[in-house]
Amino acid sequence: METVIAPRAPLRIGGFEPVAPVVLAPMAGVTNAAFREVCRSFAPGLVYVNEMVMATAVVHRHDKPGNDKTRRMMTFGPDERPRSLQIYGSDPEMLGRAVRQVCDDGTVDHVDLNFGCPAAKVTRKGGGAAVPARPNLLRAVVRAAVRAAAPAGVPVTAKFRMGIRDDLLTHRRTGEICAEEGVAWIALHARTAEQHYAGEARWEAIAELKDAVPDVPVLGNGDISEAADAVAMMAATGCDGVVVGRGCLGRPWLFADLVAALNDRPVRPAPSLGEAMVVMADHARRLVAQLDGYGGPRHSGEELALRDFRKHTSWYLTGYPVGPEARRRFSMVSSLAELEDLVAGLDPDLRLVEGGERIKRGHTNGPRKVALPDGFLDDLDSDAVPDDDSVMAISGG
Repeated sequence: METVIAPRAPLRIGGFEPVAPVVLAPMAGVTNAAFREVCRSFAPGLVYVNEMVMATAVVHRHDKPGNDKTRRMMTFGPDERPRSLQIYGSDPEMLGRAVRQVCDDGTVDHVDLNFGCPAAKVTRKGGGAAVPARPNLLRAVVRAAVRAAAPAGVPVTAKFRMGIRDDLLTHRRTGEICAEEGVAWIALHARTAEQHYAGEARWEAIAELKDAVPDVPVLGNGDISEAADAVAMMAATGCDGVVVGRGCLGRPWLFADLVAALNDRPVRPAPSLGEAMVVMADHARRLVAQLDGYGGPRHSGEELALRDFRKHTSWYLTGYPVGPEARRRFSMVSSLAELEDLVAGLDPDLRLVEGGERIKRGHTNGPRKVALPDGFLDDLDSDAVPDDDSVMAISGG
């Protein structure tokens, strides 16, 4: 039986209407300018969110030594629209300052707030997925961001998880607070922070959230490996769009598949290995261009880029029967020339193994106890800012 999505209003962000209700999830160390550029080459006209940056780092990016990394992370292509940036923090004043800066200086067209990162180095400082456990603190953070962005007309959205753990679910209340404070849309990763990335996403929570906030667009996130999964999620939950994370790692063409499926057009077959390697090499060259001049005295920009790109080689090869030795050699690549030599040694006619599209990519760790500040859950009505917010490390959500 064919899966059918009920008619719904088009998804919008400010004055931008994507060609399909699809958003790239911000992923630390992944969704940089080069990766987004590759994705856009397959499906222009979608919303591709930059990797997460810390509010404190944004505020001080121009006046503190060593903040080249933050500035580099906030790079957008000259023709990239909308320029979407995810920011995190648990101090309303600091987060408001960060949002105001990037809006006033014209850096962004869209700000997304991260309330979903489960990394211990973030949650133990009260940030990321920890924030929604304290509704009053959450409200203060969201309000500060929305008010800071309003004068520039920049829309603010929010992404969060189901809660800390199964006995502390917060997604409905989080959605209600975000809606009341004026966010443009909300996105739910249908796992708890304790799950991290293990187990199956619980799409029923997305339906619950949509029921709780029917007047605000709700996007679903979790376990979208193929275009058919997005169609199924929207049909099953009534959500207004999808956020795609790990499913696109090493598969930027997934966005073209999603646009086709969500516009009732045929989805093309998975690419051959040769076709996938053309994309991989192009991605590597774009990353080298992005990092040109950032290598410092010890490494060239190309060396820095290829070290970062090694994880991508594994994802691009996932599902293709190339053998462990080839994978090992790709995982040690250090130059574009070496990458091209390795590609030349592969059989370009190889096809994905059966089920290759659904092999998990990226994080699979969990469940894991959530690290929180001492006493953080003792007073959930508190709006106090957790201590030492300024030392949060950059991470992904």
